[in-house]
Amino acid sequence: MSLPRRFLGQTGIEVSRLCYGSLTLGPAQANLSPERGGELLVHALSQGVNFIDTAELYETYPHIRAGLRTVATMPVIASKCYAYDRETARRSFDQARLAMDLDVIDLFLLHEQESTLTLDGHREAFAYFHEQKEKGLIRAIGISTHAVEPVRALTQARLGLAGTLWRDLDMGLYREADVIHPLLNWRGLGLIDGTAEAMVLATREAEAAGLGLYGMKMLGGGHFLHEFDTALSFALAQDQVAAYAVGMQSEAEIDMNIALFSGLAVDPGDLAATRSRSRRLVVSDWCTGCGACVDRCAAKALALSETDGKVKVDPERCVLCGYCAYACRDFVLKVV
Repeated sequence: MSLPRRFLGQTGIEVSRLCYGSLTLGPAQANLSPERGGELLVHALSQGVNFIDTAELYETYPHIRAGLRTVATMPVIASKCYAYDRETARRSFDQARLAMDLDVIDLFLLHEQESTLTLDGHREAFAYFHEQKEKGLIRAIGISTHAVEPVRALTQARLGLAGTLWRDLDMGLYREADVIHPLLNWRGLGLIDGTAEAMVLATREAEAAGLGLYGMKMLGGGHFLHEFDTALSFALAQDQVAAYAVGMQSEAEIDMNIALFSGLAVDPGDLAATRSRSRRLVVSDWCTGCGACVDRCAAKALALSETDGKVKVDPERCVLCGYCAYACRDFVLKVV
């Protein structure tokens, strides 16, 4: 059995069920060189993966560019940014095209949308991306989110349901959204609102409305490694989701995940090694207690200690995304 592929909603874009999540290659996690990251991407692409997820925040555009230099068939590339107006949207889009040496970017998403109000505050950037789609420079537009509400809001916009979550806000061009990249795992770990069950329902409704979906945080950032079978079974059962973005740091991890997503048997020793690998957010002792990472953490997993003033991590809430590391001016935080 080969790696399955699905269409992303009504975009006409066909993607492998396994998406290469490139966050893990960047400075907040494995901190691989662009050359080494490119090698891993090429290895995955040679085995049937055709979908790569990145973002301006991840600083992995050079890794993708390095990988694309040697491939005969271009994969589907999805990127994301925090732009909120035309100028920031233009800068982010131009940077992505230049850094990855791409004329057209397949998917371009607003990063980490939290609510209908957040969507409203980013509408100017979304309008800019819609213009680029009309010009043929983007194939599909949408959002990524760690919350249920934006998924429901885009579904309502797509269906033209006035009122509801949008209240008196104008849905505007959000009616034209194509794709959602939601956090979706069996326990709902990392959701800033709602439950796993609520997200399953919301994503099913979104898919029924014609939106394409690809999920993230299947393993809760590594928290579910000891419940790997349950987490994987849940993810693969989500037929409303075309793909899952999974971070991979070695050829062995890539091969194992391709086999799992293809329904093939995996060496028990490889599975055991994966389950036993623990990951954690490390805070170096030179933390100054500025609190920038605390403000950045959507999972509310960070707080300043009352004893020494340094940041402390709640491991039960942390999803090991590493986004906090990008907010730290002193490079204190890292997922290892």
